[in-house]
Amino acid sequence: MWLNGDDIDVQAIFANMNSDRLRLFLGKKKTLIIDEAQRITDIGLRLKLITDQIPEIQVIATGSSSFELAAKVNESLTGRKREFRMYPLTFKEMVEHTDLLTEQRLIPHRMVYGYYPEVVTYPGDEREILHELSSSYLYKDVMQLDGISKPDKLVALLQALARQIGDQISYREIGQLIGIDSKTVERYIDILEKCYIVFRLGSFSRNLRNELKNSKKIYFYDLGIRNAVIGDFRPMELRSDVGALWENFVITERLKQISYQRAFTNIWFWRTTQQKEIDLIEETDGQLSAIEIKWNIAKANTKAPLNFTSSYPDALFKVITPDNAFEYLL
Repeated sequence: MWLNGDDIDVQAIFANMNSDRLRLFLGKKKTLIIDEAQRITDIGLRLKLITDQIPEIQVIATGSSSFELAAKVNESLTGRKREFRMYPLTFKEMVEHTDLLTEQRLIPHRMVYGYYPEVVTYPGDEREILHELSSSYLYKDVMQLDGISKPDKLVALLQALARQIGDQISYREIGQLIGIDSKTVERYIDILEKCYIVFRLGSFSRNLRNELKNSKKIYFYDLGIRNAVIGDFRPMELRSDVGALWENFVITERLKQISYQRAFTNIWFWRTTQQKEIDLIEETDGQLSAIEIKWNIAKANTKAPLNFTSSYPDALFKVITPDNAFEYLL
């Protein structure tokens, strides 16, 4: 049985539902799917009632507003649920849909327009679709969350973050730039992160005194949304931010891969006060991997910084370029 939480009659059905009425309502169905489940009042308690009283029914609850849905079900369903985060399409999924050569050729296009399903499905209409996605979700749904009091500042914050992907961020400096305090900047970024628009990458530090310990970088889950925020859909050949876009692309694809494989892998970036840097550090079962992400193959370093290798001699090192990215992303 497939229901939509946006429908008024579906909301009414769940409003006064008990276990006996639920059994009659579901009949012989084995699976109940509720889309936009966050629209239903007390959805967490309703789902708990089903899982406790009708255990033979498998319930799948989805929502475009993951922040709202998680807030309404986490406490009620502790120990009774498994969460799946559904990201925009991945490089690997598109290779399986088309072929490797086609997707390698389309990487510059994906770095401009991203991997949202509707964007990929309707080539030629990318700008219009991204404008609708960004205006309807970023500037409407997100602003209704958590009492955002200055929507114009949230827009300015998004634009500032979009122009700083791959750079270390300072809440204080961003606040000064857009005219709000650092605490509000941090709170707004936290909301954007919970809504899967951006994510923070922390700095890796263990051995060296001059390693940055509390720094953050910001990346966008989808580059089409990032480019829509600043209204820049120029092709790669005309852009000055291509290196940052490629870094965002690879790190986001790796994040999706780790999530879908349910791998216990931690990721960071590494940098020292002397500006020595590695774009991505991964740790899986105690094994460190240092990864440089370079669009320009001629400028790619073949070795990790000496002070990193001397402190972490067992770490693996690799360079990801457009030529070999498929080895890392498939």
